[in-house]
Amino acid sequence: MQKLLYKNSPKGGGSPEMSLRDAGLKDGMKIQMVGSTLQELGGLQAKEAEERKRDRILRERALKGPTKVRSTGLATSSDLSYRFHKIAPLPHLPNPDSAMTVLQRLANDKAIQHVMREHKFTVGMLTELDPRERPDLLGLNENHGQTIKVRIRTDSYDGFRVYSESRRTLCHELAHNVFGPHDENFKRLNSQLNREVAEFERAAKEGTHRLLGGDVYEPDEAEALALTSHVLGGGEGSSNLELDSVDERRRRALEAALGRLKRQEQELEDSCGTAGSAAQ
Repeated sequence: MQKLLYKNSPKGGGSPEMSLRDAGLKDGMKIQMVGSTLQELGGLQAKEAEERKRDRILRERALKGPTKVRSTGLATSSDLSYRFHKIAPLPHLPNPDSAMTVLQRLANDKAIQHVMREHKFTVGMLTELDPRERPDLLGLNENHGQTIKVRIRTDSYDGFRVYSESRRTLCHELAHNVFGPHDENFKRLNSQLNREVAEFERAAKEGTHRLLGGDVYEPDEAEALALTSHVLGGGEGSSNLELDSVDERRRRALEAALGRLKRQEQELEDSCGTAGSAAQ
C-alpha cells in the first residue's frame, strides 16, 4: 500500500526481485513515498478494473476489421451519446466565431458522425490548438477522449487550414480514444477510420445514403488527377477512359484517396502529441 516515486521510476513498480541499481536508484536522488488507505485502494482498483474492461471491449471492436457502410437514417437515443458533448474555440485568438464554425462543421460532419456511432466514440470536448503555443502539433487527445484538440488555424492566424486536413487530423485523434501509442493496432484503426469516411462519402454521393443535409463528398485534386490523367495525355489513354465503367473510375478515385491518406498518416503521427510526452 506504499509507492516510491522518483525520476525514471519503472512503470508498474517493478518486480520484488529488482535490485536498487536495476530500479534506477542513485545516491543523492530525491524519492517521495505515498500511501493509500484500504478504502482508497479499493476504489482505485474498482476504477482500474472498469477501465480495463472498457479498453478490452474497444480493442476487440477495433480489431474486427472494416465495418460495412450502412444507411444513416435517424439517430437513435443511444446514438446521441456518441458525439462531441461540448465544442469551444480558444477565446483569446482572433475571430473565435469563425473558429467555432469550423469546429461545428467537424463535429456535424456526417461521415465523422457515422464513424463515431459505428465505433461508439464519445468525446467530452472538441477544441482547437493554438499554432503558436504548440507549433509542433496538429492534434492532441487527452485522457482517451476527454478532450480532443485539432489545429484548425494557419500559423499567422490569418485564416484556417484546409478542411480535409483538419478532418483527417480529427480521425487520427479519434483513434487515440482506443490506442495510445502509434503501434500497429493504432495504425490499423486509424486507416480503418479514414477508409470508412471515404466509403461513407462515396456512398453518399451515389445516393445510397439518406442524408440530413450538410456537406457532400467532392473529389479533391489528387482524386481528380486519378480520374483525368488518361485524358490529359490524349491518344490511347483517352479511348481507354471512355471504355471504363463508372464503377471503375470510382474505384480508382477511392484508391487514389486511400493512397494519399496512407502517405499523410506518417505526417500526422509526427505532429501528434497524444503518444508523446504531452499525453495525459
